[in-house]
Amino acid sequence: MSRSRLATVVFLGVSLVVIALPVHAQETTQSEREAMYYRYLEFPSYVKGGSIEPHWMADASSFWYAEGAPASTVIYKVDPVANTKTPLFDTARLRQALTSVLGHEPPYQDLPFDKFNFVEAEQAVKFTVEDKEFILRLDTYSITRVPALSEAEKSRRVPQIARKGVYGSPDVMEVLSPDGRWFAGLNEHNVWLRSTTDGRSVPLTTDGVEDYEWRVSGAKWSPDSFKLAIRKVDYRNTPKSLIVHSLKPRPEVEWVRGNLGPGAPDPQTELFIVDILSKRQVRVDEDPDQSFALLGWRPDGSEMLFRRMDHGRKKLDLMAADPATGSTRVVATETQQTFVGSHRNANRGFTLLEDGKRFIWMSERDGWNHLYLYDLEGNLIRRLTEGSFPVAGRPNTKWVVAVDEKAGWVYFTAHAEKRLYDTHLYRVSLEGRGFTRLTEGTGHHAIRFAPSQQFFLDTHSSIGRPPQVELRRADGTLLQTLSRANIDALREELKWSPPEEFVVTAADGETDLYGVLYKPYDFDPNKQYPVIEIIYAGGRQTVVPRTFTSTIRGLEAQALAQLGFITFIVDGRGTPERSKAFQDVVYGNRGRHEIPDHVAALKQLAEERPYMDLNRVGIYGYSNGGYFTLRALLLAPDVYHVGIAGAPSPDTQGFVRFGQLGFQQDNKEGYDYASNLRFVGNLKGKLLLVHGTSDGNFFSTIKVVEALIQAGKPYDLLVLPEQHHFFRRNPGGTARTYFWQAIGRYFQEHLKPEG
Repeated sequence: MSRSRLATVVFLGVSLVVIALPVHAQETTQSEREAMYYRYLEFPSYVKGGSIEPHWMADASSFWYAEGAPASTVIYKVDPVANTKTPLFDTARLRQALTSVLGHEPPYQDLPFDKFNFVEAEQAVKFTVEDKEFILRLDTYSITRVPALSEAEKSRRVPQIARKGVYGSPDVMEVLSPDGRWFAGLNEHNVWLRSTTDGRSVPLTTDGVEDYEWRVSGAKWSPDSFKLAIRKVDYRNTPKSLIVHSLKPRPEVEWVRGNLGPGAPDPQTELFIVDILSKRQVRVDEDPDQSFALLGWRPDGSEMLFRRMDHGRKKLDLMAADPATGSTRVVATETQQTFVGSHRNANRGFTLLEDGKRFIWMSERDGWNHLYLYDLEGNLIRRLTEGSFPVAGRPNTKWVVAVDEKAGWVYFTAHAEKRLYDTHLYRVSLEGRGFTRLTEGTGHHAIRFAPSQQFFLDTHSSIGRPPQVELRRADGTLLQTLSRANIDALREELKWSPPEEFVVTAADGETDLYGVLYKPYDFDPNKQYPVIEIIYAGGRQTVVPRTFTSTIRGLEAQALAQLGFITFIVDGRGTPERSKAFQDVVYGNRGRHEIPDHVAALKQLAEERPYMDLNRVGIYGYSNGGYFTLRALLLAPDVYHVGIAGAPSPDTQGFVRFGQLGFQQDNKEGYDYASNLRFVGNLKGKLLLVHGTSDGNFFSTIKVVEALIQAGKPYDLLVLPEQHHFFRRNPGGTARTYFWQAIGRYFQEHLKPEG
């Protein structure tokens, strides 16, 4: 059966125009799949609403937020005490007043701005329209034009870039002092202070030189703004990586700091406290051959607090330094026989109370991550939480989200429900009593507390449930739902249906593993589909999506499924957010248990799903996932038939830093076994290696290529000139688009999904 249609489809960078010709339904379906692949890579853009950005007001409980920007902006004021949500502005009245001063109708149909500042004790607002600043009186709606600030005047008030991010890492921004008078930034290799009042810049240090230089990332101002705790880093004995810029008129060579593997010396870090008036430097009395993170100051400025970690990652100390002498003392210590995992984020494991005398400490000492209350003399006051669950949450977030000392409550996120990875908000008293869950609904809950600590915003969703934002009292009482996501476009344009959560058993035959499986939008259970696994693995982070608009790996898996594949992601043993025993499986054994776990998951999924064709199995991963993609093809060559390894590290490079292998001299066999280079002779399937030439680890792919050549194994290679390790973060980038085209093309060519 055939039919005629007129269509333009873009696939793999080529526009295909089909004009009024009879085409088979199978061909038409495949064209639609190809279009769907790209649409699903932009999945979040099809979700409207379900999130807000609160701007807290002077009473510390009320806030405003904008909705519908830019074309139909409404700004709401929410008063949690009265439990009201009302438009902050009379739109018609504001537009009429603005028309009189502009001389014409302002843009759009509703508010012509989506941000503003309160002035005059919140009796007026300042906003910008058409690059002109205005002040609006909220009682009379009178508008006055504000003289425009020069660019120099504007720049005085906002942080500037102190140092550009290197090869995709975030830019380092200036650090504002508590009194708002100074920004701390960098000039060449030294720290400079920039005045917010007159814009003048003055040097704070003058002894920094190339490769032995000052850093403001993580710098901490003293409460009185007269002292700055900063780091000075010595890279002089640290190996560098070579990057060749081949697209220049003549090739240029750049040497960059990179991690060249175990045995290479790490940079030396020194901590200093600098007086901004006298410029006197007080060196903190510490061995520079350790890892440090600045945490902050006691409220009275009597001590600067920092974290010290040994290079084996088995011992972590909370330290206090005297700003006058630099002498230090140990406040608390966390030790493990394997590695300290609860403090991966420098500030996550430590919360200083406002009284400046007590703090909350995270510890996995009993096998689960829990909270403990200490005093600043290092005495354990009491344990706050306990049970067979971890205090945990999503990466790069604070898990202790608020402490109300007056009411005596600690608010934190944890995985304490039957749905193992659901993240809820809980509270417990500072006496260790009254443990209570405060949020409802499956999935992940992201929490924003009001400064008053009397209310919080709960943004929550799951992989199959769109996000919504709820306003709740601190005791969890629901006040109102502020925003619900609209996913009509997903259903209508993407023909979306929820992915499938699953639980399988690890290779040990005992441990439950959790994952998500995706199907094509036109899924037919009577067909046979090739399978693609998206992998990261190892002990650094979980990657299975838990929210509706998921991480990049969830987007990748969901998009690839639309090309006619069954795709899945699973968190194997060794990943965080579970018990310490679950994490410790990988200690000293990188690359030994991960692939068996993923093979076990694949086979169990197929046992119950006859539409999964285990004769056509692919695997894709990037960075750490690139390592494990190689690992899967080499250790399970009869299971995985096609692999795409992006920016893969072939061996143990870098993983001593994360406590996974211990020291090389203590675990030579573990280091040898973890190298993929020793197994390249096992390769049977198709392999595509992808790497950007401006990635400091580009040399690692060259090592893989040489090993494959020596073993006589064919491979495919995609080189992306001048692209860094994080190029996938650049929406709309040409290299990123080409990368996705290559992935889709490679899997289609070699796994051959049915039309």
